[in-house]
Amino acid sequence: MMLTLHEDSQVLFFEFLVSLGAAVLTIVAMPHLDIVTNVTILNGVGVLSALLQVVAQCTAKERNRFLLPSITAFILILLGYILFLVLYIMKDPNDTKMALWVGLAVGGSFLVSFNWWDNYFRLISENSSFVSLKMLCRDMTKCQNMLHILSSLLRIVVTTCVLGAYVPLSKMDWDIVTSIPSRETRIIAIIIGVQLISSALCHWFAVAACKMHALRRCFILPLYLASLAVMALLIIPVIVYYQDYRISLNGTESVNFTGYCTEVVYARNQSLNGNVFPHLVLDVTHTLCFLDMSSITDIGLLSGSAVAWWLGLVLATLHLWYLNVYRIQRTQDLFIRRLYEGTFIEQSLLFNTRFDIQTKDRMKRGYAAFEPVMVYLCATMWHETYDEMIKIIISIFRLDKYRPKKEPEKINDFTFEAHIYFDDAFNAVEGHQGHHGSELNEYAINLVKILTEVYGIFMNIDQNIFRKQQHIPDQKIIRTPYGGRLLVTMPHGNIITIHFKDKELIRHKKRWSQVMYLYYLLGWKLTSKYYGRWQRGEDEKELQAEHNTYLLALDGDTDFQPAAVMLLIDRLKMYPHVGAACGRIHPTGSGPAVWFQKFEYAVSHWLQKTAEHVIGCVLCSPGCFSLFRAEALMDDNVMKRYSTKSMEASHYIQYDQGEDRWLCTLLLKQGWRVEYNAASDAYTNAPEDFKELYNQRRRWGPSTMANVVDLLGATSLISKKNRSISKLFMFYQLFALASAILAPATICLLIAGCLTFIFNINVSSALVLSVIPPAIYLGLCFKLKTDTQIIIAEVMSVIYAFLMLVVSMSIIGSMVKDKTILTPYSIFVVSMAIIYIITAIMHPQEFPLVFYSFLYIICIPSAYLLLTIYSMVNMNNISWGTRETKPAAGAAPPTTTKPQTTAQKAKSTFARFFSWAKCCKKSSHRTNGEQLTVSQDNLVPEPTQPEPHPQNTIVEDIKITEEEQRQEEPSFDYPAQCWVTDLQTLSDDMHLQEDTLSQEEEAFWKELQEKYLKPLPDDKERQKKIASDLRELRNKINFAFFALNAMWLVATFTLQLFNISLSIQIPKVDLQLQYTGENIVIDPIAFMFILGFAVSVVIQFLAMLYHRIYTLIHYIAFMDTEPRESKPESQESYLPGKKVKSVSNSNPDSEPEDSDDEMPVMLYRCHGVGTLV
Repeated sequence: MMLTLHEDSQVLFFEFLVSLGAAVLTIVAMPHLDIVTNVTILNGVGVLSALLQVVAQCTAKERNRFLLPSITAFILILLGYILFLVLYIMKDPNDTKMALWVGLAVGGSFLVSFNWWDNYFRLISENSSFVSLKMLCRDMTKCQNMLHILSSLLRIVVTTCVLGAYVPLSKMDWDIVTSIPSRETRIIAIIIGVQLISSALCHWFAVAACKMHALRRCFILPLYLASLAVMALLIIPVIVYYQDYRISLNGTESVNFTGYCTEVVYARNQSLNGNVFPHLVLDVTHTLCFLDMSSITDIGLLSGSAVAWWLGLVLATLHLWYLNVYRIQRTQDLFIRRLYEGTFIEQSLLFNTRFDIQTKDRMKRGYAAFEPVMVYLCATMWHETYDEMIKIIISIFRLDKYRPKKEPEKINDFTFEAHIYFDDAFNAVEGHQGHHGSELNEYAINLVKILTEVYGIFMNIDQNIFRKQQHIPDQKIIRTPYGGRLLVTMPHGNIITIHFKDKELIRHKKRWSQVMYLYYLLGWKLTSKYYGRWQRGEDEKELQAEHNTYLLALDGDTDFQPAAVMLLIDRLKMYPHVGAACGRIHPTGSGPAVWFQKFEYAVSHWLQKTAEHVIGCVLCSPGCFSLFRAEALMDDNVMKRYSTKSMEASHYIQYDQGEDRWLCTLLLKQGWRVEYNAASDAYTNAPEDFKELYNQRRRWGPSTMANVVDLLGATSLISKKNRSISKLFMFYQLFALASAILAPATICLLIAGCLTFIFNINVSSALVLSVIPPAIYLGLCFKLKTDTQIIIAEVMSVIYAFLMLVVSMSIIGSMVKDKTILTPYSIFVVSMAIIYIITAIMHPQEFPLVFYSFLYIICIPSAYLLLTIYSMVNMNNISWGTRETKPAAGAAPPTTTKPQTTAQKAKSTFARFFSWAKCCKKSSHRTNGEQLTVSQDNLVPEPTQPEPHPQNTIVEDIKITEEEQRQEEPSFDYPAQCWVTDLQTLSDDMHLQEDTLSQEEEAFWKELQEKYLKPLPDDKERQKKIASDLRELRNKINFAFFALNAMWLVATFTLQLFNISLSIQIPKVDLQLQYTGENIVIDPIAFMFILGFAVSVVIQFLAMLYHRIYTLIHYIAFMDTEPRESKPESQESYLPGKKVKSVSNSNPDSEPEDSDDEMPVMLYRCHGVGTLV
């Protein structure tokens, strides 16, 4: 939207007045006034601001408690001007020139006070009937950037015109101005430079102080004291020099201030030789010589005007002491305009701060003025272990204690619900007509046990050594169209819901669990519920709930602190265009594979993610700990596109193998920003063995490449639609992609250099030798099974690790031998070491990770050569690869089912009959007292042996043949509800009462299943076609991928054969940087690649420094504003590493004994406030 011509003229007229006033005041009037007046008259530029404050508060319909201070401020500023006029004009009424300077000073300062007119017109227009004024304020808000550009240009022109007119009008000669000696010119330039830099730093630190929520002590108070401090720094040296001169006379004569000016100030040598400071002091004294400082009247008038102006400034900005500022508040919400006045920086910052009507009601509400947000915690589980599941359950209960729902009057900035979607929670057993069994698998049962244990601990955590035990209240269990649901109300009132998914009823795998909770939480709980309330005539604002609704995506093993969630909420709450924000992910575990990942994750977050955040957008917000805005997920082509079923081979790679990255790709295409918060920590288990790590990266590598290529292909569209992504940023991503593609060839070149140094062989021969092993491994990967490929990769990784160890030592030896650090390898190693060490120092709590860098270096060939080959060749394998079902160590293999005899069938039939009777008896005691109707369709046989099934492959679960069903079909079935009975009898501590879904929600689930989540049919022909298409796609991509690497190697090989004519020669210097007479020969391609890599690393490093500063600001703001709870009375019971009895074994009278039911509570920290990492 653009301003109309009439609106443009109005705005530019005010800007012209301000520019004219500032130029006249500083260039024309101030040189003729004393130093005290020049410092304090700047406080009088708020005269019009004080008047407009009075008008704005009088037109407001609410009673404002700061109306009287604004009136008093206006009167005091006027009084200051009156005293100033009396002092100067009455001193010599016949001095017309002084009267002119004084008049220009008053007029100039009054014109400057128009600078912040829009700060108050905005409020006046809200209560005004003038439509044009409202439209003007609205259009100015939308066209701020253009107005700032025009305003800056206008000020430059006006200031130049005033200066050009003042020189001839004051009868000055331009030759005198241009003939200033070089030393004086240099001093003037230094003073101007100091003024510019100090003003910019003052503005930046003032904004940082406001964002850190240090508004009073670090913003308002220093700006109040700034003018007083300047006066003290200028006046005290004047008094000291004056007293020293009087003492130097030894009492021979008495000299007053006027005599001191005549004898010392006027008679001094004007040449600036030696120390400049005495001349500066005498210049300041010279401005005061016009006044009779021995006269009480002159001192009183001068002091009175200074005090009146300063008090007027304080009272006119008194409302700032009670301004409600949220941490990391947006600059545009803090200040009415982004520009600042360097000449009077303190007054500019104070009056530019947004002015609001401060009523008593608003001051009492404080933070309540910010609307509370709703956060849905959504975790997906599958085959997590006991130790992994306990981490996320403790984290959720910790968040329940941090933001209790039962006490919303304390802190109501956000409420939350936790939802865990348990994939494939039921054992697959034979049943009548293909119906599912009634038995939860061991993983789901473990989750319920963990819930019971953690509930007991957190319910009694504040009791004195568990002497008073509280009973766990009854919880709800519900049968649903997709399986089952367990609702648990946590000790402090928040709800955690476990959704048990049956893959026979609803589509399984992680992406479909995410689609399930997206449609349920955003389509049912949010949209449908609020639309129904609107139809009943309730507040229409509820329809905008998606603006304040967020989804926290979690993995089943994520461990996090409440502070980490709050830091992510801050980003989305303050910046409406942010669609997602992720935290710092820390891999946990032990072993070399985890140590490698610790440093890899650290480097990725330290440099890569911060660079993406600063210069563009984060391309992947990991699904293990990321906060998404509901409004962004509900945007066009995001949630609906995300729920698209994979139809082509490329879809399986891009959609299913890296679902979190694909979701971020959809958000970026719709114009949403994805951010990274380094202070928001989360911990997740990392693969601990070589095979699991390779399989995980086999999924991540191709999906990452597919999504980046997708983004690069839409560069023009994205750069127009997403204001955070530019074409330069996309070029940066293109270079990163090219580096990743050429990584195998680059590693081969690195190994070739190592062979050349160690064995002193020809460079070309070394290159050929370095290519042979990976080429053989590439060929074997196309022929061998994946397990065999990984075994070969393990052996080769060990060999390459020893070779890299020799490489590292050889580079150091090369520097010592050649007495130079300017070889390509030496420059690379030294520069990378310096950057990583400085980066680690900037992350002090993660500095120990530097010690894992040695392991990371020697594993580079394995990670960037062998792993790349493995992931590219096996991209057609779309199984999950991690947490696959494994038999327990030492467990016997499953036995085959033998045909049953007639007696065995009869015995099995009677056993099923009694099991059916038991289920019906227990399920009949329902809370509503209704009797269940058991139909023949609800009867299936008791499971005997779980049938193994393939995990997360494109081949769907194998069905039981009709012949087998007829052989094993019983004479009658039993109801499919025994899993409910099993859970009810699982624990005596937490009683489960069966409940039912509402008819509307049940209809919603059936419609959702039919439309999006219906289990995929067992189409063998389609599966074969997809498998064939995946192999064909794999072959095409691999041909292009390795062809590029081959061309890179061939080009390098060719240049090395003709290195004399096609090479770049760099002079070789020793450790004293002296030329040795030799040259270093580098081929052009390698030089350009190294140069590009160095530029990208420098960009990442500078972005990291910038990001660290703002992370520190956010962290300090959070620490300063977040309320802290009182610690439990007894802390000894909860020391890290100690164990506490579960609630089932917590009888104080019983003797302590070892039990498997004990549970570590080392992860419990009731008010963890995060870490600055």
